[in-house]
Amino acid sequence: MANADIAEDVVPAAPPTQKKGGKKWMVMGLVAVLVLGGGGFALTHSHGAKASTTQAEAPKQAQLFLPLDPAFVVNFADQDSTRYLQVGVTVMTHDPDAIQAMKDSDPVIRNALVMLFSAQTYAGLSDTAGKEKLQAQALTAVRKIVADKTGKPAQVDALYFTSFVMQ
Repeated sequence: MANADIAEDVVPAAPPTQKKGGKKWMVMGLVAVLVLGGGGFALTHSHGAKASTTQAEAPKQAQLFLPLDPAFVVNFADQDSTRYLQVGVTVMTHDPDAIQAMKDSDPVIRNALVMLFSAQTYAGLSDTAGKEKLQAQALTAVRKIVADKTGKPAQVDALYFTSFVMQ
């Protein structure tokens, strides 16, 4: 009976260590998948970030300003008297070639603007809309002259009135 008591006290042996080893490999595989997946995700997103950063950091051409000095002084007829207009003009572009073309064509540009300014009326320039219309006409005139000089569409971006006095 002693053998029978021993047989009852015998605890079954632990199963082979294959389950522990299997879990170990499964955890390592899961970690590898996560690392590779995360690395791939980071790689694709960092490449996209570099591309957008590169586009955002693309050098912008500087704004170049050319004041047309001295200011324009013209007279124009009003109903009862002669009026005077003094206009300071500055032109803006991003193209250095356009600046050079405007410098080379300064007498032509000044002539066109003097003719344009002297053709105005006091009533027509008394409100903001009239001044903006004159500004657009002046810009169109300068663009045409620069385009004729360079042989390509003018890269004149804006024309500003830096002073505007009517009397």
